[in-house]
Amino acid sequence: MNLSWNRVFSRLLQGSVMVLLIVPCRLVAAEGFSLPVETAKVVRDTLVNSVQAVGTLRANESVVIRPEIEGRITKINFSEGGAIKQGELLIALDDSIYAAELRQSEARLALGRSNYKRATTLKKQGYGSEQDRDQTASELQVNQAEVVLAKARLEKTRIMAPFDGLLGLRLVSVGDYLKTGQDIVTLLDLSLLKVDFRLPETILADVKVGQEIEVMLDAFPGQGFNGKVYAIDPQIDLNGRSLLVRAKIPNRNNKLYAGQFARVMLILSRQENSLFIPEAALMPQGDQQFVYKLVDGKVVWTEVWAGKRQGRRVQIVKGLSEQDEVVTAGHLKLQDGMGVAPVPVKE
Repeated sequence: MNLSWNRVFSRLLQGSVMVLLIVPCRLVAAEGFSLPVETAKVVRDTLVNSVQAVGTLRANESVVIRPEIEGRITKINFSEGGAIKQGELLIALDDSIYAAELRQSEARLALGRSNYKRATTLKKQGYGSEQDRDQTASELQVNQAEVVLAKARLEKTRIMAPFDGLLGLRLVSVGDYLKTGQDIVTLLDLSLLKVDFRLPETILADVKVGQEIEVMLDAFPGQGFNGKVYAIDPQIDLNGRSLLVRAKIPNRNNKLYAGQFARVMLILSRQENSLFIPEAALMPQGDQQFVYKLVDGKVVWTEVWAGKRQGRRVQIVKGLSEQDEVVTAGHLKLQDGMGVAPVPVKE
């Protein structure tokens, strides 16, 4: 750039003093000069309207195995942290007393059947009364119920897995005498994981069953896990005025654990074919938004209508078309109509 100076000399004689005044001229660009600026093109993409939340992973099914009857443990048939199938034996209790009670009940049942058969035969022959027959019939029914009860008690000495899953750490040993309801081990179904998270009640109308989520976990940085909302609590939390939402995500190879802290992005909606520019291209003027658009090597001061922001990009609702090019850096040196040399921003 060339610099020219206009010097204006003024001599003011005041006695023997001479004053020299030098005035610099305005800096002017040489003819044909183009100012380098960074630019980016308007792109078409999908606008994702989402909301962030934090939540917790929970097992698809979770149960603490507890005995329904008292008894001493005679066998533990599982490995801690191992997998088990539905119906497989977990714990066996001493069944000697319950087996004896069953045999006693079965003996009473056999006697009851004989008494009923005899009373029925005598009644037919005219030697027995109807009352004797009815009484033996009632006793037979009691004996049958006693057998059913004894069998049920005996079956409860063998504690089975209620569903497929992974076992936690056991809290008992062989020889322990268990009380009714005492904790033995936790069984978890981790084939699917539930994700519980809370959202402000202000977006209640936008939250729906079937919406997609993306879950980020501290244990797996940079890796997202996708799922869908399947249940919304109909009760708003009275303390925090928040809405509890539950989603499910697949858990291949049991990679994820129940109880993990989760960062959840809930996708409320998707808007296809939206136009985007870098947020740095916007220049606000009061309530209005402007950009410098490139037209035939020159910048044109253009008003735009901005929509939602997505990362470092902003949606343009009106004012630009796809493949238009806008200035993203160097705005302060520009004026409407000035020639520029575009330097595209590297992705």
